[in-house]
Amino acid sequence: MEAVVGIAHTVQDKTQDEVQDNRDDNDNAENMEAEDVAKKAAVGMICEKKDLYQKIDQHNKATWTATMPRDLDEAAENGETEKYAILIRNKKSYDSRKTLEIDSIVIQSPLLKNVLHGVLEGYPGVTTTLSRLIFSAPFKPFVHRRHQLNAAFSGESDKDTKAHLSLLKDVLYSELGGVIAATEDYIKNKVATYEEIWTIFEPGCVVYASELGKPIAGRLVDGQFVNHQKFGPCFQLKCDTVDWDGSQFGYNQSQYFITPFEGTMAITDLECFPLSYHPDEQGMRERLISRGRQFEALAGYHYKSYRGRAIETTRYGPSMITVDGRIIIDADAHRKANAHLRLYLKPLDSSRAGINVQAEDFDEEWSENESVDEDMRLHTRDTTAKQHRALKEEQLLICAPVVRGYALHAKLWLEFFVDCVSEVVFNVDAFDSLVLPAGHKSLILAIAQAQVNKKDMFDDVISGKGRGIIMLLSGGPGIGKTLTAESVAEHMKVPLYMMSAGDLGTTSSEVEIGLTKVLNMVAKWDAILLLDECDVFLEARSTHDLDRNRIVSIFLRTLEYYEGLLFLTTNRVKNMDEAFDSRIHFSLAYPDLDAKARGLVWKGFLDRQQGGADVSDEELAKLARLEINGRVIKNVLKSATLLAAHKDEKLGFQHVETVLEVNGYMKQA
Repeated sequence: MEAVVGIAHTVQDKTQDEVQDNRDDNDNAENMEAEDVAKKAAVGMICEKKDLYQKIDQHNKATWTATMPRDLDEAAENGETEKYAILIRNKKSYDSRKTLEIDSIVIQSPLLKNVLHGVLEGYPGVTTTLSRLIFSAPFKPFVHRRHQLNAAFSGESDKDTKAHLSLLKDVLYSELGGVIAATEDYIKNKVATYEEIWTIFEPGCVVYASELGKPIAGRLVDGQFVNHQKFGPCFQLKCDTVDWDGSQFGYNQSQYFITPFEGTMAITDLECFPLSYHPDEQGMRERLISRGRQFEALAGYHYKSYRGRAIETTRYGPSMITVDGRIIIDADAHRKANAHLRLYLKPLDSSRAGINVQAEDFDEEWSENESVDEDMRLHTRDTTAKQHRALKEEQLLICAPVVRGYALHAKLWLEFFVDCVSEVVFNVDAFDSLVLPAGHKSLILAIAQAQVNKKDMFDDVISGKGRGIIMLLSGGPGIGKTLTAESVAEHMKVPLYMMSAGDLGTTSSEVEIGLTKVLNMVAKWDAILLLDECDVFLEARSTHDLDRNRIVSIFLRTLEYYEGLLFLTTNRVKNMDEAFDSRIHFSLAYPDLDAKARGLVWKGFLDRQQGGADVSDEELAKLARLEINGRVIKNVLKSATLLAAHKDEKLGFQHVETVLEVNGYMKQA
């Protein structure tokens, strides 16, 4: 019985223990969950540091572990090594002539740093006041400044400094002696090897190169061996040139490349080389400075003549085209029309970094603050009133060879070579040769001159509205409508911007964008705008062509805010929308040329022939009786001139008669 009771008690005790164990397990589980919650809530709140260590696997990939590697060596640079004047970091050499080579040198001696401060002053990337001054192979600063370094080694100094300099000399010459000796030998023979091409290019030197056939110079910023995506392995030189972005002068970075070559090459045969090696260094320096003065003078807006090649930059890259005619030099307008070609210039004065005054905002700023620093004066449209601080001679030397602007005849935004820019030679007799009644000519000229010179005298109720002058010239072809606008612009010595309806596009949205850009640009240049054969804009609106109606409406609205002088020419004035009647200030209908007028046109063209022409008064009268317009007369005389030149004869009536007969005009005589 006792045994049974004992067993019962044992079972009961065991059951109670199991229950208690279950309770303990539940408590532990709850505690663990509470700890997890506490850990999640306390992310980043333990005020301690935890080190992780890099581990490289067999695939050379890096992972991180919390266990410190066991195979670590003691740190090489510590409190003991910092006592030494120079630390030399050696690495395994793959040169069969030596087992070790110097990877880098750490200058710790304050005495050496004091001397090197003078030796390496101005050398890019070197700050001699650092507590640890590190130089890495191939030790370019020491090679480039070898002469200054030699002067420091042999110069006067105290005993301790001399000892430290002697130590540095031994270190450098044991490593660089061969390179320095080879460099001196190359320079003596004026040759270079590709492997050591860097030795002749010291940062800060003036690099001479050729860009699209024109000489150019830049100040070297850095030279490195690179693997270029276009040229492959090559030596790349980054140089600063002075450029103008439309509002300020600044440094633009240009890149030049030297491709690999075998053996030695004459320095002057390289794609680019230091200007000091040029066979006519002084002459080339003077030429570049002279061109730099021209470049400086062309900042702002200028109306010039150009003859030569120019650069057109498209999405496929730059291409060369030939230009022979009038151009507008305006880098600001070029920038706005070609946002993808915008320049990002570094300030000429590093203390002014971040300052960028826009030309269009400058007038107001200058007038309100007459004490603005002199170098804030920028070329704007009135280039005589506001001048920037003159460029220094070393800046003129590295000016860009091109200016940016617009070719009026080609209607292209281009880069023009400074060497090919010249002054416009105006035809002072152009307006006098215009065949029009004297009263008409006087009125046209008076209105045009008053508009250009005093356009701000009149304003509408709405400011800026109605300041322009619109002249409508109507009549048949070849009677002098276009010539009138050309003659007025020539007489007033202002640009003539010629545009036809086709230049603006075919849809209303294209016309609105294009017309707005052109009108703003022409007004800025004080140019005369000629919209030739503009019937599509003037023709009366109808109910069946809504898009053309929008084009006419856009044209009417835009004209209200145009501030310049606009000539419109049309052959169909009778079909003109009546809304234009109130917007046109002067309308001139050109009658067909009569015999007297045609005689004057013939005589005018013949008088302008080089070498004169053998045409009698009787023959001239015979020509005047032919019922042809002025454009045909000009074309006939051009063909006759070519015929006379082919026969090596002076232009005569027989040449003119031959051309007229071929074209069927002599049947009228």
